[in-house]
This record gives sequence, structure tokens and C-alpha cells, in this order.
Amino acid sequence: MELIFILAAFIAGLVVIKCHLPPLVGFLITGFALHAYGYESNHTINQLADLGVTLLLFSIGLKLDIKTLLSKEIWVSATVHNILCTLMFTLGLLALKFLGLNSLAVLSLGQLVLIGFALSFSSTVFAVKSLQEKGEMNAIYGTIAIGILVMQDIFAVIFLSASTGKLPEWYAVLLFLLPFLRPVLYKIMDWVGHGEMLVLFGIFAALVLGGGLFQLVGLKPDLGAIILGMLLSGHSKTSELAKSLFNLKEMFLVCFFLNIGLSADPTLTGLLLALLLLLLLPLKGALYFWLLHKHHLRVRTSLLATLSLFNYSEFGLIVAGLAFKMGWLPNDIMVTIAIVVPLSFIVSAPLGRQGHALYQKTSQWLKPQSIEQLNPKDGIINPGNAQVLILGMGRIGSGAYDELHERYGNICLGIELTPDASELHQSEGRNVITGDATDPDFWERILVKEHVKLVLLAMPHNQANRVALDLLKEHQFNGHIAAIAEYNDQKAELIEAGAHAAYNVYNEAGTGFARHVCEELKTEFSAHS
Repeated sequence: MELIFILAAFIAGLVVIKCHLPPLVGFLITGFALHAYGYESNHTINQLADLGVTLLLFSIGLKLDIKTLLSKEIWVSATVHNILCTLMFTLGLLALKFLGLNSLAVLSLGQLVLIGFALSFSSTVFAVKSLQEKGEMNAIYGTIAIGILVMQDIFAVIFLSASTGKLPEWYAVLLFLLPFLRPVLYKIMDWVGHGEMLVLFGIFAALVLGGGLFQLVGLKPDLGAIILGMLLSGHSKTSELAKSLFNLKEMFLVCFFLNIGLSADPTLTGLLLALLLLLLLPLKGALYFWLLHKHHLRVRTSLLATLSLFNYSEFGLIVAGLAFKMGWLPNDIMVTIAIVVPLSFIVSAPLGRQGHALYQKTSQWLKPQSIEQLNPKDGIINPGNAQVLILGMGRIGSGAYDELHERYGNICLGIELTPDASELHQSEGRNVITGDATDPDFWERILVKEHVKLVLLAMPHNQANRVALDLLKEHQFNGHIAAIAEYNDQKAELIEAGAHAAYNVYNEAGTGFARHVCEELKTEFSAHS
């Protein structure tokens, strides 16, 4: 039976990918189709589905940046949106109930609020994949959208943890000691190295330390998974661990989406209600835009973030699935949410792909913020009197900065991706700001004036340098552009794409190293022909 599930899910996933939709749409459809042919879920599918949700929450914990979440435009927007959106959907469902919609007629106010809460979330999986495809994960609007989604995920985890209705054991207070174990967990991460041992450690942390300990004291394992992820989030191997677990988590989540379809009976009433809820989606999007605009973000940032969040969520499915399992919601409602989520993806996908074009067409009708009122994170960047921009302040970028500063004085402005790295350079006396040169937003915000004569592309990855080069050309930069490359074919590509000069990192490093040794040591050699 499992082989049939895998085959059907693979074919359906392949079809929806060709339609430029997330594979989970195909997995949900597969579940409904298999259920219609008499197939049902089983213990194995249920177990794997639970593992998928646990690893998803653990992965979210690994990516949590508390500083980001504490930004007002994120935590205030997420909280207010969740409350207002739940209220909006509850009122909408009440109106439909009084209009005589059969599937809502027997539901209490509490049940309607629960449905509204499930619909208030936006899809983390959909947004992340969409941003990755466009290469805009680090764009300002992308980080804001992801921050709001993480806050929503936390709300969902709190609900899942409280859903049992049971008080935890008295010794649950010992869990407050977990942060003191962080150095021990870090040391273990150092010991396990890479590869399969790192993956095994991640599973151990999520399922045993997180899920097992929290279940032992009467709390939901899901809450334990996200907290353990947060405890590990500052380690240097966090990103590697998240990438290592990614495919495993995605495979188990296939079972979760299959399970939704296998557990519910599709009904015409459920489909009709799903179509009605789809009509309320623009109100959800308008609420996002209004809240972000209130935090003085540029119209472009607010609009693109809204389009990334313009959908219903797999977490809504998780919440509704638990409510259905516990008898709080009837089958029709479970079917409705399972249908409206993939429908919202079908609507959201083309809007997200055309986000920049939509902004160009609608910006004239949307009221912009004045420059003085703009949020500092989204404000205009003035490079001052800098004549050289250095994109990427790693060892090569820092070396170039110091050499130019020694020769010509204070003519450089360095651009570094993370605030911590920027602050470190600033403490060492360099003129460095935080920015992402691969983000189209960055080039919209920075005032590259005529006195900027040279841009050095010194980021560690060739793809990033290539993207920045394309954006510079797109914004009609008239100065010179020089780039670094790891391989000679990359040098040729950069020159062909418009760079005026490109340098092989290893060749240049070897030449410079030999020159430096000869100058410093003054070793005398005998020449040979």
C-alpha cells in the first residue's frame, strides 16, 4: 500500500511542479484521490507525518533570530494581524452562518473562532520556496515576511501545546534549566563533525531531547522541538544542520499532506465553502499591507512582503487536523481547509512571480512614505563621498579596503551582509554598512552618485557576484566594475556579463604571496635558465 502512496504522490508532485505550484498541492490532491478510491491512512503514515511536523518545527527553531523577531514591524505586525484576521474570519463565518450555510449552521462561536485562527496563518513552506526561487531570501521584504511567518509558527506551536487541555507535571519547571545546557549542546555539535553524525544529532535533539523531554513532563513534543532548535540556533554549524535535515523533513511532510487527504471525505459543501473563503483572501492581504505600511516601510517592501504572505497555511492544516482528530471540528470543515490551502497557492504563485511588475503598475496609486518617515531598515542609503564600493568585506574585501585606504585615504565604503560583521569592521575603523548587494531593494535604496567610480565585487560566492553585477547594469551604473572569481571560466563569464576586470582568487593570492615573501625575507636566489 505504501508503494502505491509513494508512486501516486510522485506523479502528482511532478505534475504540479510543471504548473509552477508547490508539490504539496499535488500531495493533498493525491490524498483526496486515494481516499475516493477506498484507501485509508495507516499507522506508518501517521508516524511519519508526526515526524515531519516535529522536524519542521525544529528547523524553524534553528533559524530563529531573536533580534529579528523583536523588531516592531515583525512582532507587532504578526500579533495584530493574527488577532484582527481571526476576528475578521470569525465575523465572515458568522455572516455565512446566519445566511443559512448548512456546514456552519451547527457550529458554535468557539468553533468559528478556531476556524478563523487556523485561516489567519500564511504558508512558511510556500513563502520560503518562492523567495529561494527568486533569490530574495535576504531582501528586506523577504526577511520581514519570514519573521512574521516565524511569529505565526510560534502562535501555532503554543496552540498545539495547549490543545491537550492538561496541565503539565510540577517538575516541568526544570525545563527552564535547558538554556544552561547550551554550552554542552554546542560542544556535542563540535564533536559530531559533519555528514551523517550531524544529521543523527539533529534528529536526536528534535525527537529525544526536545520531543521526549517535553512529553515526559506533560507538554507537547512540538514545543520541545522548536525550543531545542532555538537553543542550537547560534552555533556555527546551525545552517549546515538545517540543510542536512531539509530533505528528510520534506520527505516526512509528504506523509503529512497525504494524511490530510486520506483522513477526510471530500464533499461538495466543503468545496463551496472553500471557494467562499478564497474570496476573503484579499482582505487578509490588505491587512498585511496596511500593518507594514504603518511601520513606515516603503510601498515596494510592503507590497512584495504582502504578496509573499498572500495565502493560507499548512500550519492552518496542522491546527485544523488536530482539531478534527480531537472532535472539535466536523469533517466538512476539515475538507474545506484542506481544499482552500492549495487553492490559495494557485492564486498566490503567479502573483508572487510577478511581484516586481505589479509594483511598477500599481505604485502610482499607492501612497509612498516620505523619505524622513521611512523605517531605518528600509531607508535611503547615502554613500557620502565614497568613490569605491566594496561588496563583501571578507578577507579579500577587507584587504582591498585597507590597501586603497593606505594609498588614497578615506575613499571606500564597504558593504557587509550581517549587522554583526558590519559592527566588527566599524570597531576596527572601517567605513562599513549593512546591506545585501544581491537584493534588488538595496540598489533601489542606495544613491550611487557620479563620484562612485569603482565597485569591487568581493563576495565569496560567484553567483552572488554575478547577481550584483546584473543589478548594477540594470541600474545603469557608469563606473568601473571589478570582480573576483574562483575559476577561469567564471572570470570569462563575469567579463562577458559586463565586468571591466575579473581576477582569479587563487592565482592572485599566489602571486601576492610570492611577492610578499621576496620583499619581506629578501632571500637571494641564483637565476637559472
